[in-house]
Amino acid sequence: MREIVKKISIFGVLWASTILITYAQKADSLTETITPDSLSKTLSTDSTVIINDSVDEELIQFSHQYEYVPEYSEVIIQERLAQIENEIPLTFNPIVNSFISYFTVTDREYTRKVAKLQTKYFPMIERYLEKYNLPDELKYLAIVESGLNPKAKSPAGAVGLWQFMPLTGRLDYGLSENWYLDEKMDMEKSTDAACRYLSFLYKYFYNDWPLALAAYNTGPGNVRKAIRRSGYKKDFWEIYPYLYRETRSYVPQFIAIMYSMNYLEEHNFFIEEYEYMPDYEEISINGFLSLPLFAEHSGICLETLNDLNPELKHGAISDKHLNYNLRIPSHHKDFVAENLDAIMQFAGQGKEHFERLAKNEVGSTYGRQKLTYKVQSGDVLGKIAQTYNVRIADLQQWNSLRGTVIRVGQPLNIWIADDFYDNVNKQLTAISQKGSSKQAVAIKSGEYRVQNGDTLWDISRRFDGLTVEKLKKLNNLEGNGIKPGQVLKVKDNS
Repeated sequence: MREIVKKISIFGVLWASTILITYAQKADSLTETITPDSLSKTLSTDSTVIINDSVDEELIQFSHQYEYVPEYSEVIIQERLAQIENEIPLTFNPIVNSFISYFTVTDREYTRKVAKLQTKYFPMIERYLEKYNLPDELKYLAIVESGLNPKAKSPAGAVGLWQFMPLTGRLDYGLSENWYLDEKMDMEKSTDAACRYLSFLYKYFYNDWPLALAAYNTGPGNVRKAIRRSGYKKDFWEIYPYLYRETRSYVPQFIAIMYSMNYLEEHNFFIEEYEYMPDYEEISINGFLSLPLFAEHSGICLETLNDLNPELKHGAISDKHLNYNLRIPSHHKDFVAENLDAIMQFAGQGKEHFERLAKNEVGSTYGRQKLTYKVQSGDVLGKIAQTYNVRIADLQQWNSLRGTVIRVGQPLNIWIADDFYDNVNKQLTAISQKGSSKQAVAIKSGEYRVQNGDTLWDISRRFDGLTVEKLKKLNNLEGNGIKPGQVLKVKDNS
């Protein structure tokens, strides 16, 4: 009890001292202030403090709760922006100022988090920007896009450091995706693709970076539409009212993030521990590899391997991906190269387990081929799932469906198993065998009477050497339409 009283006394003295210092500083008209929201939250929570830990830990908590947040005049902020402006114009206006206030005052925790990651990803990004002769300050765009998180996923489906959409990444920039990996999460490949895309947008939009940045966010078509609606103005701030809301805030965010990262200390951000990426090299992997087992037998920290290879979604490399370049720390390169065969004997185990996971995971496309089905009248999701031997949850995942409501004419992506058509053919063969008596009669007479539900393809399957085209030619059919009771020639008797 005496120890608790002692702690409370110390805590009370420190609290009173801090409040007195705060009022003294306000009296001296300093630019540092405590934000009202943080103060009210702190006082409300401190009224029920239970002292369990050491005084030192309480003091650390206390100092973070009462963090000083400097405020500066608009003139000073504008002057600072002018000092860091390089190739990309850093316009200052009330909109930009509000975002600067957000990152330096309102959401300081986010700013502190991304500031710690600069040292981890910026050196790699800077290499690619230099390779493509792009402005160095574009590295801050990765903060706006993903918060420097290579595994970031947006509600719209954009992925990675640079938030590529699946179609754009795959078709335009060769970023492949399957159950094992997603190259939109590959920090180097996605950065290379982003540099190529930004280069294209800059040239496309009259060598104007703000317009290029807006197009990176919303797509070239939407920026062209805004230019047209503005009376063919070619300045971001002049087409600003005609852009989507998200895109209107995109360029101001970029400017605000760039300002915040360059003036951290001035806004009382002191990063205690920056994060770093180790120097790394690549080794070529041929065959299945389990990353945890590789880490165990190579002596490399699994967390480091995951950091260097964020594109590996499930901690494994497929044996179908030949010559896969796995990143490992440079100081492990010689050991791994000398002992790779022995390491792979252990790291190559567990393939069956991963393949089972890949096939059974909801929404998995592993070992499947894609087809597009157009919803017909009377269709329900369960019936479609049954027809194509998939789960309702799979259909929902593949088509971003929250419920089971579908509409006529709606296209659905369905990933069918590789053996789907083989199974269908077996069923049709069984049906044809049941109708063997009909086939015998038909062969004798060379004719066949169309049954209810028959198609030309069904009929052609029942007779050796008969194809749909031959069937149409024998019966002078221009299309595929037939009706029950219609007599068709199935054999050329001439």
